[in-house]
Amino acid sequence: PMVRDLTGKHPQYFEAILQLRDITPEVLAFVEEDIQHYRIPVPKIIKLKTGYDFYLADSNYAKALGRKLQQQFNGKPLISQSVYGQKDGKQVFRVTILFRQASFQKGDIVSYKGEEHQVLLMDNEIVLQHQQTGKKLRVKYREINLIKKEQ
Repeated sequence: PMVRDLTGKHPQYFEAILQLRDITPEVLAFVEEDIQHYRIPVPKIIKLKTGYDFYLADSNYAKALGRKLQQQFNGKPLISQSVYGQKDGKQVFRVTILFRQASFQKGDIVSYKGEEHQVLLMDNEIVLQHQQTGKKLRVKYREINLIKKEQ
């Protein structure tokens, strides 16, 4: 991605927050390397119990990084925008990208609402197949925490 010139921006300036939750060290390393490679200014990083918040100066880059994470690792970025203010009479948006890594992958046997399912697909939604009935079920990524990998 072409990175915009951010010269003259305040050092604390940011357009996007990349929220990483329940991630492996590989995901963190991937994000840090990618940010470094594209020389994206990161005014701050907050470490939380469940993950990290990266404040990024470029929202287009942040969205592209969210898509890369989805392709590289199991999970799906949830992107939300909020109006941050006005500039030259136009609304300025701030973007939040939440990436939660799945603890399971396609083919795994998982527990969903107390019953065993097999993960058939992880695309726009997670497609599960009930182990006893064979019935297929679509689950949204926002419910990813309800799916537990069988040990």
